[in-house]
Amino acid sequence: MPEAKLRLTIPDGIWIGDITRHNPDTRVRVLAAIPDELSGVGLAEITGPAAATVVAEMVDEEELTNVETLQHRDGEALVQFETTNPLLLFPARGSGIPLQMPFDIVDGEASWEVTAPNERLSELGEQLEEFGIQFTVDYVHQYTASDQVLTDRQREIVRAAVEEGYYDTPRRCSLTELAEAVGIAKSSCSDTLHRAEETIVKEFVERQLTDEPAPSA
Repeated sequence: MPEAKLRLTIPDGIWIGDITRHNPDTRVRVLAAIPDELSGVGLAEITGPAAATVVAEMVDEEELTNVETLQHRDGEALVQFETTNPLLLFPARGSGIPLQMPFDIVDGEASWEVTAPNERLSELGEQLEEFGIQFTVDYVHQYTASDQVLTDRQREIVRAAVEEGYYDTPRRCSLTELAEAVGIAKSSCSDTLHRAEETIVKEFVERQLTDEPAPSA
C-alpha cells in the first residue's frame, strides 16, 4: 500500500495558517483531532520562542470557541481547543483517509504522512483542491508489512535525522540539534536513533547480504 508525505499550504484567512505565519519560528504539533459536521476538537503541542504569543492569539481567535491551556512553561504549551472551522480535517474525512498523528504546522504549512490505496490518495488530492488547499508531494513509496521493523517513534526520528542533515557528509545537524527538532531529550534521541540504526542495519544484512557469496580469499 502506498505511503505519501504531503506539504499543505494553509489558505490565508484560516486561523491556524495565519497564526503560524505570524510566528514562523514556533511549531504547532497536532497530537489529536476529532472532526464533527461543522466543528472540531484538537489537542496541540506548541513549541518555540513565541509559544505564549501563539496561545494568546488562539484565545483571541473568533473561530476558536474554546481554548484551554493544559500545560505551560517557557517555550512550550499544551492546548486543547475547539474550532468552528477545522479546514484541514475535512479533506481527510471526505476522502476516507485517517490522518496519521502527530502532524506539524509551521509558518502556514502542514506536513502530512498518509497511508492509503492509490484511489484514496487521488481522492484526497481532489478534496484538497476542492477546499482550496495547495499541496506538494514530497514522496510516495510502496509500504509493506516489512517496513514495520521500526516503531512509529523510531521512524519519525530517523526521517527527521535525514531531513535535518544528520546523516549528511559533513553533517548539517548535530545530535543536540536533532533532539531539539523532534522535541525530546538528547539522551532519548541518541538511544532511539541507535536502536533504529541497529534494526535497519540488521534488516539490510538479512535482506541483501545473506544470500551473497562470501568474498574469495
